Amino acid sequence: MRILLFLLTSSLVMTPQSASAYIGPGAGFALVSSFFILIIAALLAGFSLLTLPLRATYLFFRRRKIARKMRAKRVIVVGFDGMDPLLCQQFMAEGKLPNLSKLADSGSFKQLATTTPSISPVAWSTFATGVNPGKHNIFDFFTRNPKTYQPVLSSALISQAKKIKKIGPFRFNSHKTTVALLRKSTSFWKILGGSKIFSTVLRVPITFPPEKFYGACLSAMCAPDLRGSQGSFTLLTSAPDDQGPKKGTVIHFKIDGDSFSTEIPGPDLPIEGKLQTITVSLHGKIDVENNHVALTIGDETVRVTQGCYSPWTPLIFKAGRKRIHGIARFLVTEISPTLQIYITPINIDPEHPSLPISHPFYYSICLAKQHGPFATLGLAEDTWALNEDIIDEEAFLAQANDICQERETAFLDSLLKTSEGLLVNVFDTTDRIQHMFFRYLDSDHPANDGKEQVLYQNAISDAYERSDRLVGKVLEKISDRDLLLVISDHGFKHFKWGVNLNTWLWQEGYLVIRDGGKPGAEWFADVDWSKTRAFAFGLAGIFINTKGRERQGIVKPGEDKQSLLLELKTRLESLHDEERNARPIRRAILASQELSGPYTKDAPDIFAGYNEGYRVSWNSAIGKVSEHIIEPNHKRWSGDHCLDPKLVPGVIFSNWEIEDEAPALMDMAPTILNIFGIEKPQFHDGKVLNIKKPSN
Repeated sequence: MRILLFLLTSSLVMTPQSASAYIGPGAGFALVSSFFILIIAALLAGFSLLTLPLRATYLFFRRRKIARKMRAKRVIVVGFDGMDPLLCQQFMAEGKLPNLSKLADSGSFKQLATTTPSISPVAWSTFATGVNPGKHNIFDFFTRNPKTYQPVLSSALISQAKKIKKIGPFRFNSHKTTVALLRKSTSFWKILGGSKIFSTVLRVPITFPPEKFYGACLSAMCAPDLRGSQGSFTLLTSAPDDQGPKKGTVIHFKIDGDSFSTEIPGPDLPIEGKLQTITVSLHGKIDVENNHVALTIGDETVRVTQGCYSPWTPLIFKAGRKRIHGIARFLVTEISPTLQIYITPINIDPEHPSLPISHPFYYSICLAKQHGPFATLGLAEDTWALNEDIIDEEAFLAQANDICQERETAFLDSLLKTSEGLLVNVFDTTDRIQHMFFRYLDSDHPANDGKEQVLYQNAISDAYERSDRLVGKVLEKISDRDLLLVISDHGFKHFKWGVNLNTWLWQEGYLVIRDGGKPGAEWFADVDWSKTRAFAFGLAGIFINTKGRERQGIVKPGEDKQSLLLELKTRLESLHDEERNARPIRRAILASQELSGPYTKDAPDIFAGYNEGYRVSWNSAIGKVSEHIIEPNHKRWSGDHCLDPKLVPGVIFSNWEIEDEAPALMDMAPTILNIFGIEKPQFHDGKVLNIKKPSN
C-alpha cells in the first residue's frame, strides 16, 4: 500500500564537526507534515476496518500452503548489541546470568561470527539481508564522497531537488524532498511479508528510513536528531563567553537576579533563500535554596532538580506556518557559582514525526500515544557528552537505563500482541555501556589516568544482568512452539592505543601534504591529492586513491593498484609498536579477497584488522595527521570492537538446539526464513543452520 508523505522542506547535511562519538555527519533533515500524517492515519484505519473481512479471507488461503512447512508459530529475536561471549561465560560462571545459563543448558550457546569489518551498521545489515557487505553496501557509519573526499553518511540520504510545475499558463517553483535508505539487498522480513507473514521490527540498526513491508518497524541506528546530526547535545552556561566548555553546541547567557533567558537552537532550514537556524525561547528561574531551576518553554514549565533529568519535554520550532516538533531532556549539572544545563540531542518527536522514522509512518505515533514519548535518535545514549566531560558517569548511566526501559516497555507489549510471525528487537545499552566503562576492567588502561576507578566497576556486569532479566521475562511468555534467538552483532575488547594510519601513510610517503600545508588539519584539508596514493578514512580502513573512482585518483586500477595493495598489506602487518613490543595490526584484509558482490568496489580497499588493545585513532578517523603513529586513548570511550573480526565474535543463545559448530551472523536470515517454511534465496551468502527443538 502506497502512503503519500508530504515532505515540505529540508536542511543541508550537518558538518563533520558536529559528529557524535562514532565520528561522521548526520543524515540531514526534512520536514514531514504531522497534520497530514494524522489525517491519513485516520483514513487508513477506517479503510483497514472496512476491508478486514476480505483481507482475512485472502490471508487464510494465501498462507494455507506455507503453513504446512512452518516449524514455529513465532520467532523472537532479542539482539543485545556488543554482548561478548567471554564476558557471558564469566558472568554465567559467577551466577549472574541465570536465564541465559538456562538457555545454554537446555538449548544452545555458541559464538556467532561477525562481519568484516566488525562494525555495528555493517553487522546488523548483514543480519537483515543474509549477505556479505559487498552485496549490501554498508562498510562503516560513513564513507568518503569520491568527488570531494569529505564524509557522508553511508546508510541514508536526504536530498532536495527544485522542480517547476506547470498549471495551464502558470508556472510554480516546488521542491521535492526524498529520504532514501542506501543499504542494498532485501531484508528477510520483507521476504516474509511476501508470504504474508507479519513482522514487527523494533530498533534494528540501519532501518532508517524504514522500508515498506508487511509489518511494522521503528527505526534505529543512523536515524538523525532534529538537527540532522547523529547526536548533537547543547550546553547552556552562565560562564563568560571566553570560558566554559568548547565542545558541542555551547550557549552562553547572563543571569539577571534569579532569572535568565536564552534560545535553544533547532534545525537549519532554508528561509527566503538562506539557511537559518530555527530556535525556541527558554526562560529560567533559579531556586538555589531548593536546588532546582524552573524552565519555561512556550506554554510549558518544567522544574529540574540538580542532578536529575527532566522528563521528555516538547520543543516546537516555528518556521512560518510550519511547526517542527522535537523532544529533549534537561539536566542541571551545576547551579552555583556557574549555572550549567545540559540538553540531550533533540530527538524527533515520535508523536509528531518530522521524518519517516517508522513504518507505517503513523506507527511511532501509536507507540507514543500508548507508552508516552521516547527516544527516537539512532544513537540516543549520549556517549560524546560523557567523553567531553559535559555529563558524568552517573548521568550517562541514568540516561542509558531510562532509554533501555522505554525500549523494554515497547518490546514486552509487542511480545504480548504478537501471537504469530516475527518479532525482532535490538537493545544497544550493552554496547554503549561497554564503550564507556571498559576501562574499569583493566587498571592499566590509559583512559584511567586522572579518573576514579572503583565507583562504576560493576556497570558492565549490571548491564548484562539487566539483559538477562529481560530474557527471563521473555521465557515466561513463550512456549515450545516459539523459537527464541538471543544474539549480538559482535563482541568487545579493550581500546587502549589508537593507530593513526594517516600519520603512518604520510611518514611512509603514501599520503602527501601540499606545499605550504601543515599536518594536523581535519578531513584532509591540506592533502595534495595529485601525489597521494592512499588515505585512511573512518573506522574501517584504507582507500587507494584510484584513478577513475576518486575524482583526483592517481593509482591505475588493475596491476598497479594490486601491487600497491599487496605492498601495503605486507608493511601494515609488520608495523611494530616498539614501546609495547607488539604488532598493532593482526591482519590487513583486502576487500577484494574478503568480500564479494557489486558494491565491493565502494568498500575501503584494505580493512585494518587490529590486535586486542588497538583501534584506529580518533585523529586518523577524521582524516587528521598527528605527531605519533601510536597514540594512547585517554577518553572514557575505552572499549571497542573495530579490530580483527576473528577476535570479536558475537553470541547466539537459543531455546532450540543449534547443531552447527560455527554459526555466523549472516546465517540468521536464511535460517529464520527456513523456520517459516521459506526456501533460502539464491542471493543469500549465509547458510541454513541445523536447528531443532530440544528432545526433552
